[in-house]
Amino acid sequence: MKRAFPSNDQVEISSDDSSSSDTDNDVLENQLQNDEPAIELSPEDWLFRKARSYQEYMKMIPIPSERSTTIPYTSWTGLGSSIKQIYGQPLHYLTNIHLKRLDQQRLGGEDEDASLDTIIHPCNAESSIWLIEEVHRRTSSPHHLYELWKADPMYHAFIDAIFPKLGS
Repeated sequence: MKRAFPSNDQVEISSDDSSSSDTDNDVLENQLQNDEPAIELSPEDWLFRKARSYQEYMKMIPIPSERSTTIPYTSWTGLGSSIKQIYGQPLHYLTNIHLKRLDQQRLGGEDEDASLDTIIHPCNAESSIWLIEEVHRRTSSPHHLYELWKADPMYHAFIDAIFPKLGS
């Protein structure tokens, strides 16, 4: 960290006192250090740190390599909830947003009332969620998350409170 000194102030070093010692320099150094303000993070900095930590954590969670069973579902968010329960894993914030948007896109469609598992086979739907999840976990930018979270004060509603045990 660079320390800025006011440009108008000049520091005069004189040797009037022959008893001047290293302790004087230590006092001056301590005064400069004490004048330095404590580092305080702004709310934006805290949010960015949170986004970076979140993304690093999500990268550590492995995508399941084996699927357990065919999961019946009526909506994308419903399938996402079932996946979370069956596999004991959170879905990425961006995946949860994606599933919500997929459900919203069905509104007003001719098959809006039809159960989604009669339109898209459950295995294909689950595979597509895991594919999207892998993309979000491995490639999402903390800066992008920060920008989304900054714009949405309710972002935490789409962050799952599931904490799987990670490998040793």
